[in-house]
Amino acid sequence: MNKSAFIIAPIMLMIGLAGGYWLASSQQASEHLEPNVSEPKILFYRNPMNPEVTSPIPAKDGMGMDYVPVYAEEKIAISEPAGTVNIDGVTVQNIGVRTATAIQTSLSHTVRAVGRVVFDEQRMVHLHPKTEGWIEQLNVDKTGQWVQKNTDLLSIYSPQLVASQQEYILALNNLKALQNSPIADIRQGAKELVQSSRERLKLLDVPPHQLHDLEHSLKIKKSLHIHAPADGVVMKIGAREGQFVTPETEIYMIADLSKVWVLVDIYEYELPWVKQGDAVEMQLAGIPGKTFKGHLSYIYPYAEAKTRTIKVRLVFDNPDLLLKPEMFAEVTIHAGTQLNAIVIPSEAIIRSGARNQVFVVRSAGKFAPRLVTLGLESDGKVAVLTGLHSGEKVVVSAQFLLDSESKLREATAKMLEPQQSNDDSMDMTRVPNNEPIESSPQNSNPHAGHQHD
Repeated sequence: MNKSAFIIAPIMLMIGLAGGYWLASSQQASEHLEPNVSEPKILFYRNPMNPEVTSPIPAKDGMGMDYVPVYAEEKIAISEPAGTVNIDGVTVQNIGVRTATAIQTSLSHTVRAVGRVVFDEQRMVHLHPKTEGWIEQLNVDKTGQWVQKNTDLLSIYSPQLVASQQEYILALNNLKALQNSPIADIRQGAKELVQSSRERLKLLDVPPHQLHDLEHSLKIKKSLHIHAPADGVVMKIGAREGQFVTPETEIYMIADLSKVWVLVDIYEYELPWVKQGDAVEMQLAGIPGKTFKGHLSYIYPYAEAKTRTIKVRLVFDNPDLLLKPEMFAEVTIHAGTQLNAIVIPSEAIIRSGARNQVFVVRSAGKFAPRLVTLGLESDGKVAVLTGLHSGEKVVVSAQFLLDSESKLREATAKMLEPQQSNDDSMDMTRVPNNEPIESSPQNSNPHAGHQHD
């Protein structure tokens, strides 16, 4: 048994050595057959905070951060727009990139503001006497009282009115005496005197019924009546019985409240939306459960200096007199609609001073920056006047990360332009002590290296 073991052990050892030699030879042969995979070529190193600062060798910035290597594979294709960013699908998902499609649709806006009910200035009457005198009787002596047109408001004694009545009676008597005169000029003169005397009484607001009585009775009346010139509510009484009044005295202010105005202040950015004729709805805390409908009738041609707002006038029917001047109301203006607009979410816009930019999806994982011109904005959506077409997709989240990477890519591409023209050869001067050098590439992008807020 021991003799067999001594014979088998050397044989097994020789077989193991032969197998190991054969396996090592086959691995070396396979390595010679496989292509030589070389590591990516490093072109230079750039400052992580300022891509315009580069170094031909590894270095550190003033904060101790390592310079970032720039590989030959990072060259951006000439056919791609400057600043195009390529990101793999995993990174796109990790940073939360979301997109939205630009669509052509109508863009509307609703203006909500607080309004104040006021009188319709075209339906207000300020009543003054046409002559001096004393008020003998007030027939309407309470504010808030409703009066109809031609209602007898008061009686006034005026020496001028008495004298005018005397002239009219004399003219009537003169006409009666001369109406049969054979001389036509005398008859015509008598008629003209009556007409002028009667016209003077009319101009002094003597009502027609009193003129009729005066013409038939030929008796002078001490006091004459003043009647309401229009329907409305008495808002002010400026005189009382026995008071001496002149043409400067405002006896009554009467307002017709069957229609009222509502004044609303809107902000400047809302002005492009509104126009005359827009439909308006209004609700008041003092009249719960009721919605009043009206329209926008006028946009005032000036702005308020203190509030920087523009005043607009709304008109509402008020047949039940529920709307009272100086009430406050919540107003909704259904502004006009802008048709045929390319609309995207406003969160997709990167606003950087004088320009506006979006990131457009060119293909899976490829995003390109594009400048756009914006129009009106409403309810989280904005109209794009130029720069986008309907159906294109834009980035609506994580676009600021893309913007930062895009500017780095754009700056790198500008630095690589001289290298591409020289067959990818780079002439870089070594700096002793690993000091970085500042690169000033030709045709450099003025925005390269700037960080987005």
